Amino acid sequence: MDDLLLSFIFLTCVLLIIATTTAFIILQRRPLMNKSYVGPNLPPGPAKLPIIGSLHRMLGRGLPHHRLRDLARAYGPLMHLQLGEISTIVVTSSQLAKEFMQTHDLNFASRPSIPSANVIFYDGRDVAFAAYGAYWKQMRKIFAQELLLPRRQERVDSMRLVMEEEVRQLVGSISRHHRTKSTTAPLNLSRMLVSLSTAITYRTAFGKFPSQQDQGAFLAALQQILVVLGGFSPCDVFPSSKLLRVVSGTQAKLKKLHRETDVIMEAIINDHKAKRLPGNCCDDRRNQDLVDVLLNFSQDHALGFPITNTEIKAVILDIFLAGSETTSGTLNWAMSELMRNPRAMKKAQIEVRTLSDGKGIIDQATLDELQYMKLVVKETLRLHHPPLAGPREARETMVIGGYQIPAKSRVVINSWALGRDPRYWTEPDKFYPERFLDSPIDYKGSNFELIPFGAGRRICPGLQFGVTLVNLALANLLYHFDWKLPDDMKPRDMDMTEEFSLASKKKNNLFVVPVPYYP
Repeated sequence: MDDLLLSFIFLTCVLLIIATTTAFIILQRRPLMNKSYVGPNLPPGPAKLPIIGSLHRMLGRGLPHHRLRDLARAYGPLMHLQLGEISTIVVTSSQLAKEFMQTHDLNFASRPSIPSANVIFYDGRDVAFAAYGAYWKQMRKIFAQELLLPRRQERVDSMRLVMEEEVRQLVGSISRHHRTKSTTAPLNLSRMLVSLSTAITYRTAFGKFPSQQDQGAFLAALQQILVVLGGFSPCDVFPSSKLLRVVSGTQAKLKKLHRETDVIMEAIINDHKAKRLPGNCCDDRRNQDLVDVLLNFSQDHALGFPITNTEIKAVILDIFLAGSETTSGTLNWAMSELMRNPRAMKKAQIEVRTLSDGKGIIDQATLDELQYMKLVVKETLRLHHPPLAGPREARETMVIGGYQIPAKSRVVINSWALGRDPRYWTEPDKFYPERFLDSPIDYKGSNFELIPFGAGRRICPGLQFGVTLVNLALANLLYHFDWKLPDDMKPRDMDMTEEFSLASKKKNNLFVVPVPYYP
């Protein structure tokens, strides 16, 4: 990230020199221009520099969503930023968010073309970054109904079994740490939660990797992709500049990472195809993974488009880069907030242990009864979720809030700021699960002050899958262990620094000391 910023600062200096010449030419031509011309009535925003526009307001200290929140305080909840070549509308109001994501959702249901994402996601052949249209609608339907909200009971049972097995392995790993290490030795819980989420993701996506080496290479490449996509890419704000693509090095790095993941996914898909050949195995649909389901649809000519290896690989990357990162991040923040708030931790543990009746098994019936823990998850999602709801693009020019939103404008909803806005929340920065007691506010896209998964047509299709995993894992962590901070650290001294990424990410890992609970 630092290297990218330094490169960009250098490039900015070069561009400013060019801008001086450009400005001089424009001033010379000014008398020839039509003085009666009045531009569109855009929302207010900071002054723009030649070439880079308002881009300089997004650089320097502070996370991007924090800077956008601060700018909105000065320029209003509907703000215009010219970020290089990209005309961007920033929304920081629940009422206005509803206009874009519900009232006029169809006009803003498409995704903009983002060069960095195009490299990774096969030019938008996935679901998250695909443009709105027939392809996106059909793929999202398959994605949601067949993969993440399966209608067939055998698929539901299979996915739940994978979750339960991996959570049991997590509990076992933590218990072994306590037995084999010093009873006061801290463990890196953050890393273990990433491993949990990753294991569940690849088991439901394609079963297993061809080899341990492939698994390590694939997951390492994904981590690097997340770093690059979560950072700043000059190519994304100056998409027409071929020079920047060469000089910045970002595109070259992404293409290299893309090739590394592509080779492994191609082998996985071809292995699935080979197993489906007559005589190789029976057609057991009870244990089908994501790749199997998509291969079933590849033979469905009624879709109107082919599902090839390319589409399958793009969807696999969606699952990993969006789902896995978000789930592990939410669990990490939930445990961090509970460690920082012992009262809430104790209350959640008492509930889980009471309702489990000493059995040590957290089944679906128990999860359904855990009212306070659900408040903990909801409060965690309010404070810590992907900070900027996926960018949208205006299909047609439209007036919203008294201002013109031109066609092709990029629209960014600062959902992080909405979740901490004092207009909607008392003591917004405080972790207080009880605020949701007897509250109708939910995170499923109807209450626009709380939209961790987005809303409207573009709401995250993996919402239920992710929340179910968070609830299951968190309940088991609360039941099976008491938790202490290492080295007599006080809760108030915990490092809660956030790091910008595609999902909300804690900058430093959470180290804790587990103490097994025996009923």
